[in-house]
Amino acid sequence: MMAGAALIEPGDPAWTATLGRVRHDVYHLPGYVRIDAGLSGGTPAAFRYEHAGHVLLLPLVLRPVPDTDLRDAISPYGYPGPVSDGGPEFWARAGHALTELLGTRGIITAFVRLHPLLPAPTAALSRAGTVVQHGETVSVDLSLTAEQMWQQTHRTHRNQINKARRAGVSVVFDDWGWFDEWIGAYHATMRRVGAAEFYFFGAGHFHRLRAALGDRIHLAAAVSAGGELLGGNLFFSYAGIMHTHLQATRDGDTQYADKLLYDEVRRWGRDRGHTVYHLGGGLGGQADSLFRYKAAFASGRHAFHTWRVVTDPGAFEKLAGTPTPESLAGRFPPYR
Repeated sequence: MMAGAALIEPGDPAWTATLGRVRHDVYHLPGYVRIDAGLSGGTPAAFRYEHAGHVLLLPLVLRPVPDTDLRDAISPYGYPGPVSDGGPEFWARAGHALTELLGTRGIITAFVRLHPLLPAPTAALSRAGTVVQHGETVSVDLSLTAEQMWQQTHRTHRNQINKARRAGVSVVFDDWGWFDEWIGAYHATMRRVGAAEFYFFGAGHFHRLRAALGDRIHLAAAVSAGGELLGGNLFFSYAGIMHTHLQATRDGDTQYADKLLYDEVRRWGRDRGHTVYHLGGGLGGQADSLFRYKAAFASGRHAFHTWRVVTDPGAFEKLAGTPTPESLAGRFPPYR
């Protein structure tokens, strides 16, 4: 089963060559995975499996398990699930090959976020692990006219977008002179919402991300009539797919800049021929207030799944007890 299976590094030409054979997104690029791995002190890698003319690639970050000589694997931040040109049986073979290969490398679990817009055969993946559906994400169909997108927007959002425009708020794209000030607004947003320490990404990380992605990353900055930054939307555009990576606003009155940003970014994407703008979902994929906020912009809905794999049941049991359906479907891996 492991024949044709490998863990490869970002500099391996096979990574880029594989992406040339399958539909993929910005989260699968080796440069993105390398930058993301730096956030956790992990090692960037990709699982690659090839058999009978088909191929699958899955980006991973390999992390040391504290107080052990073991490691585990997790998806980079975002939606970098497996991508492949094969059918369900091939995906099932690849899942078993992943389990076997990681187990031989002392990597005892894998936690993988699947891509809502590049759906995977979840039944096939469940043959090598546990697939959990968390809820839905929201997307804007950029093939719609501007008027059709506007009609899909809830009237409260429409009213507030109009108020922002009447107040003289404007949105400028890719003026990176606003970048450092936007980073400060992002940190202010994280403090307001009580985010975990992990999400306070430093300025160095943001600048490295921009350098790695080049013209695939964009900043939309909302500026008041008086020339002050009210907020910004840092988003990706790649192969027709757009994602808001992070949106943030300053403390105090923002004159509904947050709603205006989403409206202007979708218009920007439509005008440039992109096909879909993915807004994401709620916290942890739940139908919470964040999901409802995003859902008021568009009618596109996509199931969001995670895939959990135990590659070394003995090591897992020592750290977290015997695997049960509850432990595999809950917070994973439970020893962290």
